[in-house]
Amino acid sequence: MVIMAGTVMLAYYFEYTDTFAVNVQGFFCYEGAYRKPYPGPEDSSAVPPVLLYSLTAGVPVLVIIVGETAVFCLQLATKDFENQEKTILTGDCCYINPLVRRTIRFLGIYAFGLFATDIFVNAGQVVTGNLAPHFLALCKPNYTALGCKQYTQFISSAHACTGNPDLIMKARKTFPSKEAALSIYAAMYLAMYITSTVKARGTRLAKPVLCLGLMCLAFLTGINRVAEYRNHWSDVIAGFIIGISIAVFLVVCVVNNFRGRQPEHEHSHTDNLAQMPMISIPRVESPLEKLQILAPLCWHSTVMHLKTKTLRALLEQNQLYK
Repeated sequence: MVIMAGTVMLAYYFEYTDTFAVNVQGFFCYEGAYRKPYPGPEDSSAVPPVLLYSLTAGVPVLVIIVGETAVFCLQLATKDFENQEKTILTGDCCYINPLVRRTIRFLGIYAFGLFATDIFVNAGQVVTGNLAPHFLALCKPNYTALGCKQYTQFISSAHACTGNPDLIMKARKTFPSKEAALSIYAAMYLAMYITSTVKARGTRLAKPVLCLGLMCLAFLTGINRVAEYRNHWSDVIAGFIIGISIAVFLVVCVVNNFRGRQPEHEHSHTDNLAQMPMISIPRVESPLEKLQILAPLCWHSTVMHLKTKTLRALLEQNQLYK
């Protein structure tokens, strides 16, 4: 909970405060990469932020709750309730419901990854200060005052723009694309959840169709950002890489591909073998060990044999003498 609270606070400072100053990146006079027309505010986009954030926050919650409830009901129907994972609180009789435990764990990890993706993206945007394709339309530089007589002249002054400062600041934060990163993270996490959790018959084709549909929506979101001149292709690709990397890391290394805890009898099998007495475990001796055990016996039998022969010889000599 402490780590989660710190992650949320860091994401808040990146998003809504000026604690971290954005790097002021310069540009060349009349540079064609930044001369695209201004597409309007984010709310006028085909995928507005309200819709994107609602889908990335609501769809995974709904899918995971429905999926865990279905799995729990199937386990009850197959009388497999005793084999479900549970967290013991006090004694052997009090435990958290497996449905609640798994749902909270998977949704908590998803929420952490969502804020972590936002932090990674905001950190990249603050450090690079990459300019949007429509930057010059918002900057409105006075080329005459700046002395732009050649296209190769580089403008690095922070006061070269005459447009709205708030819009200019947003146009300096495009790499990587936040919309692409959040959409692909949510789609990747859900796709891996569906693939790992849904084991019902008749879903051999339904699972890939659903997963590819989610991935397709995420890719369309990135393509829309480029088509509306809000991001460059490099911004979208970097956002995709960040979102996919965080989702794969959390699913594979943190929640172990959405697998529950192994039953106690599987964990205790090795411990029981280790605690068994040595006499009950069969053991194969090596040839060297056998020689070490048989050598004293052989020596003793040889000595006794020599002593017997000597006594017989002495007795025979004594009889001849008599």
